[in-house]
Amino acid sequence: IQAQEIHVGNIVWLRENDEVPCDLVLIGTSDTQGTCYIETAALDGETDLKMRVIPSACMGLVPELLHKIKGVIECPSPDKDIRRFDANMRLFPPFIDNDLCPLTINNTLLQSCYLRNTEWACGVAVYTGNETKLGMSRGIPEPKLTAMDAMIDKLTGAIFLFQVVVVIVLGISGNVWKDSEARKQWYVLYPNEGPWYELFVIPLRFELLCSIMIPISIKVSLDLVKSMYAKFIDWDKEMYDQQTDTPAHAANTAISEDLGQVEYILTDKTGTLTENRMIFKKCCINGIFYGNESGDALTDVELLNAVDSHNPDVIRFLTVMAICNTVIPMKRKSGTILYKAQSQDEEALVNAAAQLHMVFLNKNANVLEVNFNGVILKFEVLDTLEFTSDRKKMSVVVKDCQNEKIFLLSKGADETILPCASSGQQIRTLTEAVEQYAQLGLRTLCMAWRELREDEYHEWSLMFKEANSTLVDREWKLAEVCQKLEHDLEILGVSAIEDRLQDGVPETIETLRDAGINFWMLTGDKQNTAIQIALLCNFISPEPKGQLLLINGKTEDEVSRSLERVLLTMRITSSEPKDVAFVVDGWALEIALKHYQRAFTELAILSKTAICCRVTPSQKAQLVELLKSCDYRTLAIGDGGNDVRMIQTADIGVGISGREGMQAARAADYSIGKFRFLKRLILVHGRYSYNRTAFLSQYSFYKSLLLCFIQILFSFISGISGTSLFNSVSLMAYNVFYTSIPVLASVLDKDLSEKTVMQNPQILFYCQAGRLLNPSTFAGWFGRSLFHAVVVFLISIHVYAYEKSEMEELAMVALSGCIWLQAFVVTMETNSFTVLQHLAIWGNLAGFYFLNLIVSTLPSSGMYTIMFRLCRQPSYWITMFLIVAVGMGPVLALKYFRYTYRSSAINILQQAERSGGPILSLETMEPQSRATDKDVASLSITQPRNRNSVTSVISMAFKTFLLLLSISCVVGAVTVSIKEQPITRGFNLKARLLYGESTSGGLGDCWSALLELKACTNEIVIFFLNGESYLGLDCCRAIRIITRDCWPSMLTSLGFTSQEGDILRDYCDALPTSSVSPIQAPVKAPIGMV
Repeated sequence: IQAQEIHVGNIVWLRENDEVPCDLVLIGTSDTQGTCYIETAALDGETDLKMRVIPSACMGLVPELLHKIKGVIECPSPDKDIRRFDANMRLFPPFIDNDLCPLTINNTLLQSCYLRNTEWACGVAVYTGNETKLGMSRGIPEPKLTAMDAMIDKLTGAIFLFQVVVVIVLGISGNVWKDSEARKQWYVLYPNEGPWYELFVIPLRFELLCSIMIPISIKVSLDLVKSMYAKFIDWDKEMYDQQTDTPAHAANTAISEDLGQVEYILTDKTGTLTENRMIFKKCCINGIFYGNESGDALTDVELLNAVDSHNPDVIRFLTVMAICNTVIPMKRKSGTILYKAQSQDEEALVNAAAQLHMVFLNKNANVLEVNFNGVILKFEVLDTLEFTSDRKKMSVVVKDCQNEKIFLLSKGADETILPCASSGQQIRTLTEAVEQYAQLGLRTLCMAWRELREDEYHEWSLMFKEANSTLVDREWKLAEVCQKLEHDLEILGVSAIEDRLQDGVPETIETLRDAGINFWMLTGDKQNTAIQIALLCNFISPEPKGQLLLINGKTEDEVSRSLERVLLTMRITSSEPKDVAFVVDGWALEIALKHYQRAFTELAILSKTAICCRVTPSQKAQLVELLKSCDYRTLAIGDGGNDVRMIQTADIGVGISGREGMQAARAADYSIGKFRFLKRLILVHGRYSYNRTAFLSQYSFYKSLLLCFIQILFSFISGISGTSLFNSVSLMAYNVFYTSIPVLASVLDKDLSEKTVMQNPQILFYCQAGRLLNPSTFAGWFGRSLFHAVVVFLISIHVYAYEKSEMEELAMVALSGCIWLQAFVVTMETNSFTVLQHLAIWGNLAGFYFLNLIVSTLPSSGMYTIMFRLCRQPSYWITMFLIVAVGMGPVLALKYFRYTYRSSAINILQQAERSGGPILSLETMEPQSRATDKDVASLSITQPRNRNSVTSVISMAFKTFLLLLSISCVVGAVTVSIKEQPITRGFNLKARLLYGESTSGGLGDCWSALLELKACTNEIVIFFLNGESYLGLDCCRAIRIITRDCWPSMLTSLGFTSQEGDILRDYCDALPTSSVSPIQAPVKAPIGMV
């Protein structure tokens, strides 16, 4: 039968290994106890089998009766919560009376689960089709807008406004020229009176011409490259976890560049920072500590002796450990028992109890079998008070089948169990034990029990059944009823479980902190445990380097005073280099977010580190929203179902495929196997994605504006009529064929190697501050497009305009110039070349000519023979050379000046990589406060001491050649101005500007000294770093000339501060003057001399 043929109310029969086709309420199984096992990996990613039971109303029904069963199931409206199902069942006579039977998620088989280890099972369909819980969870997630997308939208809006202004101005100008000049020209043939809409014709023409200002292709190009970014993450072998056979995966392909702009990481603790492999280490039973000396309670002789001697306190403690849980024991063929548990803590406790001879053998319906030292003990489970994130404890009501007594067994967090202790019990020792274990970073659970009177239990059972049958607010009403039973408990002891840190966690956090990323830990653990884990993983610094500020309190006044105290301390220490963090628990956090949100928001802005303990899933999501409201880019990472809301709320969600299942990984934008892979995900993939997207988006605007500006310039020589220079085929092919391929090759570009990026995480500041895509950088590309348009237009017009060629020829020359310029622009902006990039750039250029040569062979194309004629003309190739030389010359000179004399940290690292020397180390690099628009502060650079001499000489020669080429025009202009303008005697600049009238101190000597000083830069750097008291005579000679006879500020062009310049000048002035002679100008050798 097909799944679409199933209707609500049908009875569905399943065989072993069948997939569940819809959401069913289980009513019968092949097991006599009414149980079955299912695999829920398709829902939550958990591979452990889960047990499901039939409702009590269906117990004992044979298969023949199941075919005839009739009744009513009252269930809520469909939802996507796979952990909850609040419903009731009422069977019609003769099967049972009309009593309501409550249904929970344990009575259901959800769609896409598989029936395992059970011969058959049947159930009633309650949700089908898209109304199943799995179908409801397939809803379309809200799209996430990256910071870069938001900036592109703003720039697009600015270009649109510019386009409107241009259209209005040119449209009015065109109409004015038409009325004043065009009608006077006999060849225009304008009628004296036109139709009423004639006024709008020219503006509409310019609107069509300017429509390409905003490139439609940018969205397509960005989607393509972002898909590639996601594939790079999927293919990254260095992010593959061999231990769990888990590769990295990018589920969201649209936000990769946001990884490079992360400012806050909010992380879970258990399973995210730790391995989530729980090991029972220590315990305290009735005030006696076990495992303190040996470090392992399971090998503690005193505890083993207590077990052998049947110590009643120890026996009760082990009994709670063994049966107060939801663990399912499964016997292997070898006879050993494997425990299947949804909680790693429960699995650790049951295994520890088994090693201490309290072995959980079997779970047969509601009867539990325990083997203690060869004696079989049986307990009947009467009710289960399930664990919730709000209750933070679980309890079971059991009947001891040996003596028919009823007991309440409880375990949970200390803050929920200890307050429920009986009034006469001393819990001071237990409280000290909890604190001691928490200081060691261990997870603690308190064990308790209470004997119940039979009448007390029956009275409570009626209230529990009634609450359990409620369809509205069932969880809240159940919690209220549970409180009426969980009181006057006898606290048996405290267990301590170790959860070790994952490999590489401290190093990852330290590296990402160096990258300027702040960390918040959001955990459900108690405060001391979280603090100890934070210390172990470099989350916070110990005293005196670090300081922890506590926010606590149970009332509004207490929380207010604590919050004000912490805020005052934060304001005072904000300017100090001390690592200050605040710690808050869930109770105080709830009050702060509800009543003091403004003060807590200020605290969040001031603090770089926070530890939030005992928080609920909803509070985790609230904290993410709080930081997002402060305009921070947030990343949330977790591994469990309780982290899903936080992951989905953050700008970027990262899930770890952990032992708690795949819920977090499935809900996240990115999934990784271990926390340490987060470093590579952000620093390598995030940074590369940001850099590439910044170039591609601005380049897309540049190439569109270039063609549009040429059209606008052409309008000034065509009567401002809105006539297009280029034909429609060229305009269409321009973005689709001619310019799209080279820019897509930028997806392979790397400005720095991965090794350098990982060694210098500080360079992520440039991405966080948006230094590569902002209004300033966009203005540079805008100016470049305008400049290149002027160059292409003027050169093409002077060579091919008027009577020298036809208009199609002029258009093809101008289009060719654009294509050549863009090939060189992409080449200049590319940092690392591969074969594919060379093919994309130069192959695209060859493809341009190939396509146009083909089109030129078609008589009907309007370009017949044009490209053949142009390619045979030397003037065409000279024009292309002139366009490239004039268009790229100033751009290259400006780029060289910035690269050489205004080098950023990235430029210096690039120089080190290309020189073949050791990789530079960025010692200190801190981002400025947000008040300064996230600008990047100055850097302290450690220069390499050994460089490849040949590469260094070639690089220096090439740079010197370019420098001389760039400044030759400046020198000539200054010389002419000096000869034309008389200089007053005694004027301050005379010695600096005279050229050729003295043997030293002239402008030529200034430039020679500057080049000489640049050649000994490494010598000066070593002088400062190693404290050596010697500088070469050539260096001192150059320093004297610059500081005495030239401009002292010339030193800053090489990257030296004014203070460093003063030190160099004082040192060289102290040397004997006889040892320093002027720099001799180079003498030209006659032609033919060697």
